[in-house]
Amino acid sequence: MVFLPQEVIARKRDGLDLTFDEIARFIAGFAEGTVSHPQAAAFAMAVFFRGMSMDERVALTLAMRDSGTVLDWSHLDGPVADKHSTGGVGDNVSLMLAPILAACGIYVPMISGRGLGHTGGTLDKFDSITGYNTNPDNDLFRQVVRQAGCAIIGQTADLAPADKTLYAIRDVTGTVESIPLITASILSKKLAAGLDCLILDVKTGSGAFMPTLDRSRELAQSLVAVANGAGMKTGALITDMNEPLASAAGNGLEVRNAVEFLAGAHQDPRLKEVTLALCAEVIEMTGSATGTEARRKAEDALDSGAAAERFGRMAEALGGPADFVENMDRHLATAPIVRDVFATGEGTVIEIDTRGVGMAVVALGGGRTRPEDTIDHSVGFDRLAGLGARVGRAAPIARLHARDEASAAEVERRLQAAYRLGDTAPQNDLIADRLAPTT
Repeated sequence: MVFLPQEVIARKRDGLDLTFDEIARFIAGFAEGTVSHPQAAAFAMAVFFRGMSMDERVALTLAMRDSGTVLDWSHLDGPVADKHSTGGVGDNVSLMLAPILAACGIYVPMISGRGLGHTGGTLDKFDSITGYNTNPDNDLFRQVVRQAGCAIIGQTADLAPADKTLYAIRDVTGTVESIPLITASILSKKLAAGLDCLILDVKTGSGAFMPTLDRSRELAQSLVAVANGAGMKTGALITDMNEPLASAAGNGLEVRNAVEFLAGAHQDPRLKEVTLALCAEVIEMTGSATGTEARRKAEDALDSGAAAERFGRMAEALGGPADFVENMDRHLATAPIVRDVFATGEGTVIEIDTRGVGMAVVALGGGRTRPEDTIDHSVGFDRLAGLGARVGRAAPIARLHARDEASAAEVERRLQAAYRLGDTAPQNDLIADRLAPTT
């Protein structure tokens, strides 16, 4: 029977459940080029409005996984694990988590994505490092994982290729916030990476794709159910994104923040707590340690400098400078304009439109409005004030890094609009919930 992708689109548009075969053939056609980009965009929009059953989500995830190669790490002498964040602002956890776990004897082959909407992408951060190859072939990827214990890269051409293109389409068609599409996108890459276990960092709050706790929990439950149903041991933490997680937002600036974190020069408290909590979850899932001992192992890997050494080893093995950790100032681009941004009044920061902060980075050129856009890795903010901070004439809300005066002036206004001042800041739970792997 002739396969007509428009019939699949119409069935989903009308709210009907798709069969495993219909989904598999649609995604295979998209990967092969017989299903067009406009048809894929229409499919994404139909799913956005009509949703998908759990069986459909599993089918979509497996179809996108099977559009390319599935890696096998059975030759390694330790567990293989990874982490994924649903996206936020100032969320550079992956840059610390991977080398911390590697220093604990856990291999981390991390397949990362680029920025999506207002959120920064891990891959874009690593593109800030001169020479770092974010798209190695599978042979080099395997070699670096084996030698350094971790490798953070983008999707190679043969790892979940259908997702790679659909990911870019979703970014510019208003279909980012679909739970079925987010579930399949995240998990297809992780299943293709051949993991033993996975920890998910599902964000909630003003800077998250799912701003309410109920929606974040719904996404976490979908991810955990589909991943475990596909045979990959997976748990999740739901963490707060009502303010930037790090005090930096912008690709190169977040890399600098991460290296300072690993070296012990500066560690944002909220960032440290989330990073170590996620590491402890992975250590427990792999059976390497339990309870407080799992947390202690992660802390020791960080405090001893072993994690920083692993980061440097990974960066060099993937083409970056051999002295990047020690001399990152020589290798990270700097913006021509650097200046403080002050609030329009004085008081305590009681609310942050974190999405607005992320979009301000995009407006500076640090994100994309079209898939083909080039990113300026030097722009963004550091020294971002968090909730509860006192700001005013002598205490800025951030330091701005911009390419030109026009964008700097616009973004100053954007950032000021994102901060609301008052008397008392809310107390948000940093870790709002935990979902254990299902058996």
